[in-house]
Amino acid sequence: MDEPSKNWIAKAFNTSILNKKRYFWVDYLRGIAIILVVYHHTFLGIEKSGITVPKSIVDANMAAYSFRMPLFFIFSGIFTALSLSSKPIKYILWNKFSILLYPYFIWSFIQISLQIFLSQYVNYESTYPDYLYILYQPKALAQFWYLPALFNCTLVFILVKTYFKLKTKYHLLLGVILFLLGPFFISVSMISNWMRFYIFLVIGDLLSGFILKEAVRERLAKPFYFISFIPMFFIAQYYYFNYIGARALENDFATFGINYTDYILNEICFLMISLVGCTTFILFSILLEKWGRLKWLRIVGFYSLYIYIMHVMIVAAVRLMLKQFFGITDYHVILPLGITIGVVIPIIFYNLLGKNYLWFLFTAEKPSPNNDPELNQRSFAKANQ
Repeated sequence: MDEPSKNWIAKAFNTSILNKKRYFWVDYLRGIAIILVVYHHTFLGIEKSGITVPKSIVDANMAAYSFRMPLFFIFSGIFTALSLSSKPIKYILWNKFSILLYPYFIWSFIQISLQIFLSQYVNYESTYPDYLYILYQPKALAQFWYLPALFNCTLVFILVKTYFKLKTKYHLLLGVILFLLGPFFISVSMISNWMRFYIFLVIGDLLSGFILKEAVRERLAKPFYFISFIPMFFIAQYYYFNYIGARALENDFATFGINYTDYILNEICFLMISLVGCTTFILFSILLEKWGRLKWLRIVGFYSLYIYIMHVMIVAAVRLMLKQFFGITDYHVILPLGITIGVVIPIIFYNLLGKNYLWFLFTAEKPSPNNDPELNQRSFAKANQ
């Protein structure tokens, strides 16, 4: 490869981040999680466009439901706890507004507008009243529900952590209660979504006290721990598919008058299944950090927020072009191509255009050079003392 090409790749993917001192396992984990998210929305688009897919593809999508999004809330909880020990609360809240709520308003407006003007081509037909969903029903806006949910979780977490100063066991209990109550408020997903995922932020806070320590990770990096969780993972998934019912945490709903005993038992089992999946992939990410393999995953993880924001529109465009212009309806082609382009294009777009020229589409203030797009892995040395 010639020198100009190497320089372009280095700039387009910001490969210099691979040489920086970071928690590599976090970037690996975010990379895995965001690829599963892109897989999910690529699959949904294929299915809704009338293309037949085998049961194995459907099951693979459903298997990730129980732990894919909880992972994002867990490692956000880990670093929010660190932030509280080193940054003013006003700074943390502004930062979260800037990188979560601000782009939520911008990109949900863009996506609804595109769905309205391209209604004859897209799977999701939006109308002008759908703009109101931005204020109270983000779950109706495809992937964007995550951004206000994480912001609201962080807001409540900071309030409980700093002002009420709940002990860990009571904070966990509060998280479980909110987890159980969330499905009763599904008609206003701006409320139900943060309630449903708050427990994972609290678990991240609990983990932050030891998992960021190098000595702990060195011990967890032994293959024995990951291998021992593999049977538990498959047993949990079997129970999930055959007894709980494969479903998404953010889509769950409940009505008053149900059998509350059965409901609580099922939801607690669902929570345990989610935690088994999360633990399995956390251990796998720590192993990847030890082995130093698949380094491209770290770049994907570093830009996971931007991929999350843009991938649905990009994947839809890929599917539309392949189907309408090239007559390709084979999921063997559309699925891997959609995932690959849905991951790669947002990274290139941000590095070549977004970071310096179109930064206002992603954040309320221009980011500093090499700033972590979702969370600064702050206090690295302090956490390892």
